[in-house]
Amino acid sequence: MIRFDSVSKRFPNGTTAVDDLSVEFSEGGITVLVGSSGCGKTTTLRMINRLVDPTAGTITLGGRDVRDLPAARLRRGIGYVIQQAGLFPHRTVLDNIATVPTLLGWGRRKARARAAELLEVVGLPADAGKRYPNQLSGGQQQRVGVARALAADPPVLLMDEPFGAVDPVVRALLQDELIRLQAELRKTIVFVTHDIDEAVRLGDQIAIFRTGGHMVQCAPPAELLARPADDFVAGFLGSERGLKLLSLVTLAGVPYEPVGSVRSTATVKEARDAAAGRWLLVVSPDGGPAGWLDTGALEGLPGTSAVAGLALAPARGLRDSDSLLSALNETVSSPAGVAVRVDAAGVVTGVTGQDVLHARQRSLT
Repeated sequence: MIRFDSVSKRFPNGTTAVDDLSVEFSEGGITVLVGSSGCGKTTTLRMINRLVDPTAGTITLGGRDVRDLPAARLRRGIGYVIQQAGLFPHRTVLDNIATVPTLLGWGRRKARARAAELLEVVGLPADAGKRYPNQLSGGQQQRVGVARALAADPPVLLMDEPFGAVDPVVRALLQDELIRLQAELRKTIVFVTHDIDEAVRLGDQIAIFRTGGHMVQCAPPAELLARPADDFVAGFLGSERGLKLLSLVTLAGVPYEPVGSVRSTATVKEARDAAAGRWLLVVSPDGGPAGWLDTGALEGLPGTSAVAGLALAPARGLRDSDSLLSALNETVSSPAGVAVRVDAAGVVTGVTGQDVLHARQRSLT
């Protein structure tokens, strides 16, 4: 969808913001540009919609040189979201969202109808459309900014640190919302951030820049974390890149072994017979994990007593779609030191221990 061929940007004062950049941003995916301040990531983003023109090289959008279109027309066909939303304070939320459709000649009624649809899409109540930006929270304003960028249904969405000005809790919610929207809309998104955790969470591919506008590596997050191109990339990814990698890889294909268990309807005698160690898994009537039973608590109880009602330690069932990091966290928090595995229906299939997870981790790198 977007292609850079030997693109450079040098400013009149001699500063090189982007140096000989060649990269492709795939259609329908999120490419995250990441790096420290002054590395050229925002300049790269702005060259796509010609807020900045390159000094050398070619940028094509859908196979067409961006310089072949008048700048204003080009920008109206590209969604653009910036930090702190950049909303017009004197316009209502509906009119803010309807800005680009109005410029494209949709007519006020059609543009406002589209804006009303998008309020629901980005998770805002309908009555928010009548308010002004200063009557909304920071997180709500960013949602309006995303809705405005989507209003004319552009194929490309540029996002320049859109969540950088909100607190961590709201930021996580906005990231969740973007992931949800992208699963539904499949836009081609170029996203700028300085936060590597945000990049790993959102990106289908990540491009890491260093000072001077040099792109050092561009790869899917798992590949980037497993095989950084050099020490600079490894350092930028941080000392916890192994944990970040575990958060991206699922349990699919990771082996599990049988686990001794009893139904929650079992008697104390049945629990004693099934016990092979200190901790015994209790399974609910529907086959899911109910919790871990400390078999020491069975001492002195009549054999005919029911297991139901005895205190259980929490046990969370993990599906193949859950991450290795979730499984590792579960083995640490579980008194039995294992992660309980369940099938798509939530029925217990077995357990996976830390040694198996560590072996899988080593195989990734």
